[in-house]
Amino acid sequence: SNGIYKSYVTTSKEIRDKAFSLTQDCSDALCEIQTLLDFSTNIPYHSNTFQQYSAQKTIQQNFGDCDDKSNLLISMLHALGKEAYFVLVPKHIFVITPVEDTLLAHRKGLWVNGKKYYILESTAKDSKVGFPLKYKLDDIDAIIEPFSNEKISIEKLEWR
Repeated sequence: SNGIYKSYVTTSKEIRDKAFSLTQDCSDALCEIQTLLDFSTNIPYHSNTFQQYSAQKTIQQNFGDCDDKSNLLISMLHALGKEAYFVLVPKHIFVITPVEDTLLAHRKGLWVNGKKYYILESTAKDSKVGFPLKYKLDDIDAIIEPFSNEKISIEKLEWR
């Protein structure tokens, strides 16, 4: 309600190295993003009752909930210079990122202020870039810039 979300994103060398190691064989942005999403979704989901963990801790303990896995995913995306945001809905959080790729051209996206973003659902094992929106647009409480932890201003929001 105050416009601040406390994330546990990181720019640590360990997370940068992990992101680069995972994506070293990729030749385009879609491959990089999907590879990082695959890594995050294959970490087992386990709700730890309001305890948030860092990206490094989520890897070390090999489990996490939506906050933990989203923090890890955004931290690795950031390491590769990718734009990404948290989306807060009731009792859940997911990630959005823009991707320019012809393979995604006909897939629906979350349009925020005229720019198309694709959903990355870190809790759905083996999910793909462009996961369907499982919520009503009115359910979106906030879209958060991960490193400033501030809400972005939403003037227009569409799912198309």
